Amino acid sequence: MPHYAMNLPTSVIVTGCDSVPILMQALQAASSFQPMTKQPVAALLARTAQSARSGQYELYKTSHHFDGTYTNAQWLW
Repeated sequence: MPHYAMNLPTSVIVTGCDSVPILMQALQAASSFQPMTKQPVAALLARTAQSARSGQYELYKTSHHFDGTYTNAQWLW
């Protein structure tokens, strides 16, 4: 089953808007968004599969490098 992450239904997006122009840019992006069809999504996933497989660009997901709670478990209590 293909994964269409960029086309999943979304009810909330949290984005940092530090000024009105950035807020307007975010609103424009949201209001003009057009979901990709299955064929372009499949092509994108095929092009990025090798990099995604290793997680080398998402260390925050695949390592403890960015996770301070890993070495400070008491923070979770």
